Amino acid sequence: MQQQIENNQTGNNIYEKRLIGLRAKLREINADAALIAKRENYIYLSGFTGTFANLIITQDSAFLITDFRYVEQAAEQARLFEIIRYGGKLEDTLNELLIRKNVNILGFEETHLSFAEYSKYKEKLSVKELVPLGGAVEDLRMVKDETEIEIIRRAVQIADNAFTHILGCIKPGLAEVEIAAEIEYSMKKQGAEGASFETIVASGLRSSMPHGVASEKKVELGDVITMDFGAVYKGYCSDITRTVFLGRPRKELEHIYNIVLEAQLKSLEGAHKGLKGRDIDHIARKIITDAGFGEEFGHSLGHGVGLEIHEEPRFSPGSKQVMENGMAVTVEPGIYIKGVGGVRIEDLIVINDQNPIVLTKSPKELIVL
Repeated sequence: MQQQIENNQTGNNIYEKRLIGLRAKLREINADAALIAKRENYIYLSGFTGTFANLIITQDSAFLITDFRYVEQAAEQARLFEIIRYGGKLEDTLNELLIRKNVNILGFEETHLSFAEYSKYKEKLSVKELVPLGGAVEDLRMVKDETEIEIIRRAVQIADNAFTHILGCIKPGLAEVEIAAEIEYSMKKQGAEGASFETIVASGLRSSMPHGVASEKKVELGDVITMDFGAVYKGYCSDITRTVFLGRPRKELEHIYNIVLEAQLKSLEGAHKGLKGRDIDHIARKIITDAGFGEEFGHSLGHGVGLEIHEEPRFSPGSKQVMENGMAVTVEPGIYIKGVGGVRIEDLIVINDQNPIVLTKSPKELIVL
């Protein structure tokens, strides 16, 4: 019982810090309250994991509005929030709370709220002004706390174990969809809630498609096989890509593999606190471009991972985001040549001063099955 009380107190402290962070953002934009409806954002701020909720957060109060399906769950998970069950129209319940708290300026999630919802709230809510939050919650989510990092570490470990498992399963005649299913089954057996995204298995000439999701194609001797997948664990995602060969690779593909590996390793070494996302992207891009394959590396070097599989920050040519300790980001250079094949290698790291923590442990040396 004492351990449970301590765990609850620790959890409350985490959410208290997050609410403090959001309230500081509200003061910056002179908003009296925030309306939060995006699922990943209300999970982050409240701990409630159900599929429907709206939060109203002011400087001195926090409300979670949901329907009868989730009242009990919300009361258990969102201990810092007053739980409001609504029936009828959601906007009526929201409006009652806004009037009760004397809210005049309401911040909203401009990248999540639809135009129809915005128009309805503008008409129905008794506030003087609706102002964009400007990604206030997403900005907080970029830097992971120790609890989040440990959860992500486990999600990465699940994916690593699935990679080890699938290496013993791949053989000629196995369809890409069967490989994907076996990967996902392995992750589920380890406690994953599901896959982070639709598993990519692209073999042979199909490997030149960066997001070639698994097809009915059967793998053959001589194929390059790119596998990109991840696990969801306690709501947090992981992301890994490995490229392997079924039989000895063609010289051209082996050459490409070595270039991508060099770019990936150098980028890992250079992913430092204080650099902008574009600076880290440039490390890999220069290596690949100098080798003559700049046009074949058409995507960004990496993206943030957390409650969403793609979130801020980014390692991209245009990213001005300065890296801070605790940011969880992928490093995934690739080269893709139509009619030949493709190679991508991806790890998930955490920014940590000049020594990034590489969470992914799967081997990266050229693997021939």
